[in-house]
Parts: sequence; structure tokens; C-alpha cells
Amino acid sequence: MSVTALELEERTEGKNLYSYQEGAINKIFKCFEDAPEDYHLLYQLPTGGGKTVIFSEIVRQYLKNHKKQVLVMTHRIELCKQTSNMLSEFGVSNKVIDSKADLSDQGNYNCFVAMVETLNNRLTDDKLDISDIGLVIIDEAHYNSFTKLFKFFEKSFILGVTATPLSSNINLPMKDNYNELIVGETIHSLIENEFLARAEVFSYNVGLTSLVVGANGDYTVKSSEDLYTNTDMLTKLIQAYEERCKGRKTLIFNNGINTSLHVYDTFRRAGYPVAHLDNNNSKKERKAILKWFKETPDAILTSVSILTTGFDEPTVDCIVLNRATKSLTLYYQMIGRGSRILKNKSKFTVIDLGNNLHRFGPWGNDLDWQKIFRSPNFYLDGILNDEDLEENFRYEMPEAVRAEFAKSEDVYFDVKKNYIASIRNGESSKVILERSIQHHAKICIENSEDLWDALALAKLLVDDIDFRIHRYTKCISKSTFNFVEWLKDDYRKKLNSYLRTNFDEVFEEINGFPPED
Repeated sequence: MSVTALELEERTEGKNLYSYQEGAINKIFKCFEDAPEDYHLLYQLPTGGGKTVIFSEIVRQYLKNHKKQVLVMTHRIELCKQTSNMLSEFGVSNKVIDSKADLSDQGNYNCFVAMVETLNNRLTDDKLDISDIGLVIIDEAHYNSFTKLFKFFEKSFILGVTATPLSSNINLPMKDNYNELIVGETIHSLIENEFLARAEVFSYNVGLTSLVVGANGDYTVKSSEDLYTNTDMLTKLIQAYEERCKGRKTLIFNNGINTSLHVYDTFRRAGYPVAHLDNNNSKKERKAILKWFKETPDAILTSVSILTTGFDEPTVDCIVLNRATKSLTLYYQMIGRGSRILKNKSKFTVIDLGNNLHRFGPWGNDLDWQKIFRSPNFYLDGILNDEDLEENFRYEMPEAVRAEFAKSEDVYFDVKKNYIASIRNGESSKVILERSIQHHAKICIENSEDLWDALALAKLLVDDIDFRIHRYTKCISKSTFNFVEWLKDDYRKKLNSYLRTNFDEVFEEINGFPPED
């Protein structure tokens, strides 16, 4: 079945289901019928595929055909409210169990929506009667905060829904808490049938070996902030934005409030319309910021984790991953924030500044979720570490820089290949840097009319020089910070010196005539 973007945008939630949603509901109810009452079923569907629509219709049908109650659990208060509203659209009267809820009228409801922590407190205090709960639905089921509540529902059918059936805690795999996984439509299928927008991903190679992995299996905030608040990374961020996203609504994800504030200051000083959002903002501030973001066509919103789930703004046109993550789930959630389709939007842009594309592959790859569900460690162990990832990198000049070297056919110099060849020839490793300097000098002179042009072009090679030096130090297994910084500085001095000494000679070799005086 295919649907136009206009039809998708104008569809009224709760009145019509798409064929793949109806198919999922039928599969889930078939499992209800065949499995024991305490069965734990997990359903996977990509972000934007309509998980809330599906389980709202499941609640409606379940209450119509069973004399039992339903409980829907979420991990954030915003999701509670969104879920409650969606259930109401499906004609399901429901009660939100929050910290201020009056439970004296709970007997009037057959459906409850609760945040996991609040529910845990209410159940521990024995304030909520759950004796008649037949179905428990868990939204964003990959979060492990829900599992502590399973003991209260030993006679209930549990349905977990998630875009990525990979646990947020590598030590608590989802297969330990769920009996079976049903896999829904793929991202590729949803894109082909115009349910989701297509992602155009631009990955900028970043050196991440300074990052530290914490106890939760992902990079620590501190090590991320040390890297992403430095001038080089902030410059790379704004250059990438100007190259790919300028003038379009952009959402930037960071790992740490301090990083996001640095990003905010950087864009504000550059004159761009930007706002910062984190968990410290009040509800009133958050509402005002999101309203501004929605209404401003070229708005930039820099944030920390808060908008990875429960945030739906279809007009987002660019996603910037200004962070690295080891979490496949987070990778898919962040990119998914841009995937909502509109009548004027069939694709969106992703800027990756954390090597996430190299780590996980393209968003929308048809992953074998059944295999990942059954053997999560096998999948996780197969992800390359940062050092191995960076071994495979090839430096690509930004388009604006490459344009300055337009007369050069090839601006790439393979340090590792040249190093291996020099060792086999019994040469000193230092010849690699000499040849690299000669190559850089050649492309500078190739695109210059005089020495001053060449020296100006040499200043544009800062990132390429840094890349070559890092690759060289890996080859010689010597990479202390002071040594690397000294090499970079020495390289630049020698390149300028080489240009001054050899410009006329190299210019004539290239062009067949000497430079004009």
C-alpha cells in the first residue's frame, strides 16, 4: 500500500489504520489467543511508524472483548500525556496516574496510563488496585526501568513496544524479560511507501580516541564535553552546518549540558537564530522554546537527550549528531526525530560528527532484529572500537576547501600505504613526512599563481595535516600529546619553508614555464 505525503499529513489519528498497522494488530492478538496469560511479547516498529496508534487500537479492542483492565506504562511524563491523548482519540477513557492523581475514582476506569517511577511508588504504597489488570503495555520497552515492576503483574499479558529491541543495559538483555519478538515494517519499507522521509547522511571523520566509555557502556559526559567543547570541534560543527543545513530548521544533539551551551554561544555569536534546551528548563520555558522552534523556519535548537523520545516536530529538516554514542537505540532515536514526512518534505539531512555512521551503518539498514534480540552480545561485540574505525578513515576535504584545489586531480596522500612501502624498502619512517610535505606543496603550487597564493592555500590544510600526523603516529606507535603537537607544528613550518625554497622550480615543472615576476 502506498500513501501520499499529503494524505499522511492530513490523516486524523485514531480513525484510519494503515494496512501494516492492522497486520501488526492481528499478529499481536493472535499471540494473545495462543499464549498463556502471563506471556511477555515484544513488538518492534521504527520511530514514526505509529507505535502509539497501534497499541491504542489494541487497548480499544481489548477492552471491548475482555472484562479486564489495561495499564500503559511510559518512562517520561510527556509520553504519559501524549499516550493519554491518543487513547482518548480512540475513544478509550483513561486515567493518568501521576504523583498528584486522586485515586478515589479509579474504579470508574478500565485503562490507566502511568510513568514507571510514579507507578512503582503507588504500587509499593498499595494505593492502586491492579488485581484486574489483564494487559500491560510498555512504551519504549528497551529502557530497563520497567523490569522492576514485572513482579506486580505475574498474571498479566505484557506487551512491550520499541523501535530498537536492544536493551539500554548490556547486562540485562531483553530476551531475559520477553518470550518473543514480533518485527514490524522496516525503515526502508516505510520510506519506499512514503510513510517516512529519507535520510541523507553526511559523516565528518572525527578523532574519538580521547573518549572514555563509562559503566553504562556509552561514552562519559565528561570525556565527551572535553572533546566537543574545544575550538576545533565547534568550528567543524558550524562549518558543517553552513555547508549542509544553513537556513533550514535544525536539531542538534549533544552529550552534556556544557557542550550544548557552548554550541548555543557559537551559533548565537555567528548571528544564527538558536535556542538551548535541557532538563533544567521549566515547563513554561520549554513550552515557549518549542513554540518558537516550531514557528521559526530557520530555527536551530541545541539540546541534551531530552528530545530523543516523545518529541514530534515534523518540520525538522536537519539533524546534527554532535556527539558519539555506543547505543544503537540512541542513534536511531536521534535520526528518527527528522524522519516525519510532510507534503513538502520527502527527505532530510543528517550531519554526523561522532563517527556513528561508521559504527552502526546507515540509518534504515535492514537489521536482523530477531538475531539482535536473541544474541545481543554477538551484535554488540561486532561493533568496531574507535581506534579500528579511525584506521579505515580517509580524509576528505570539505567542499569549500576542495574547490580551492580544483586544479589537482588527487589531493589524498595515503600515509599508511607509504609507511608500509618505506619499511619494506629499508627506509627511515621520517621519509613519509617528507613525501607528505612534498605532496602538500605540489597541490598548493598547482593552484597558485605566486608564492603568496601557495602560502595562503597551505593554511587551509590544517585538518588534512592533523589527519596525516595522527595516521603517521599510529604507524610508528608513538602518540603522546606533546609529541603529536610538536610534529604538527614542525610539519607546518617545514611545509612553508619548502614552498619558499622550491616554489619556482616546482611551478615550472607543473606548468612548463616559470612563474611571472
